[in-house]
Amino acid sequence: MVSVELKAVSKNWGGTAAVDQVTFTVGEGKLVALLGPSGCGKSTTLRLIAGLEDASSGVIAIGGKDVTQAPPSGRGIAMVFQNYALFPHLSVAENILFGLKVRKLGRAERDERLARAAEILGLGALLDRKPSQLSGGQQQRVALGRAIVARAPVCLMDEPLSNLDAQLRVEMRREIRELQQRLGMTMVYVTHDQVEAMTMADQVVLMRNGRIEQDAPPDELYENPASIFVARFVGTPPMNVVPLTALLAGGGDIAPPPGLDPARLSVGIRPEVSELADNGIAAEVVAVEYLGADTLIEARIDGHPFIVRRPGKVRALAGDKVYIKLSQSLLHWFDQSTERRVVPG
Repeated sequence: MVSVELKAVSKNWGGTAAVDQVTFTVGEGKLVALLGPSGCGKSTTLRLIAGLEDASSGVIAIGGKDVTQAPPSGRGIAMVFQNYALFPHLSVAENILFGLKVRKLGRAERDERLARAAEILGLGALLDRKPSQLSGGQQQRVALGRAIVARAPVCLMDEPLSNLDAQLRVEMRREIRELQQRLGMTMVYVTHDQVEAMTMADQVVLMRNGRIEQDAPPDELYENPASIFVARFVGTPPMNVVPLTALLAGGGDIAPPPGLDPARLSVGIRPEVSELADNGIAAEVVAVEYLGADTLIEARIDGHPFIVRRPGKVRALAGDKVYIKLSQSLLHWFDQSTERRVVPG
């Protein structure tokens, strides 16, 4: 097992920084997710690690060795692309073994690796089929098979599940995680889906506009977001973030952290820990969505959107006046101007 390390890595396109001073480490045998919206630089970062793009500055190390200037073939990596990159005229077996043939690996060794990959991925009965005869999930397994037979210590995955339907994505993310742990791969996994990142990764690197917003384990990202962007990107529905002055105007009894100007603070709280009560912060219901297990009440507090998520069915209608109760201990505090988290004390 090897580690992957980026130190102040940047990639510039003309005068635009697609990746800007990115620094993070993927520990040996760990899965790190690069998470963020479209255009945030996560796929470019992956391509920099792979050597498919040249870094404008910074250092990329794999297994402690500086590979910043090394070609892709010299980096000891395997890569799984969003579109699987399968050859339509080749069989499953030929697709899986293509890279090994290019490397002129012996026939016996190729067959042994193919048999092991087919057993791990359940592809034994499909080896003679063409990609057009496979389902999306089966094509994904073929792409994974190529990564397995390469026996590269590092596997890079670029949005590998985005073309699959919702149920198959759930199954495949579980399979990929189990495979990564079973083989001890060091994996960098790019996704825009926060559920994939939160359920699969040991560490999540959340990016925005080419920079890292927060680098933390999934639970830390959710429980202690470093900024308003992180707070609202992670979690469904997203965290409510409202100016403290609006909550106070609505009748809230909230004490700001000592020594901080209330007029400069925004308050964050998750919809699932917000409560309806007989008194508290006045709000007007905008819409109600009954989801079966729970209900989403979309409201407005002094003109600011606010969502309450409660278990079961809640009897409320658009236009109703309701009161919302917030627990002081569950509040998150942000500076309105910088949008960064304020840590009391």
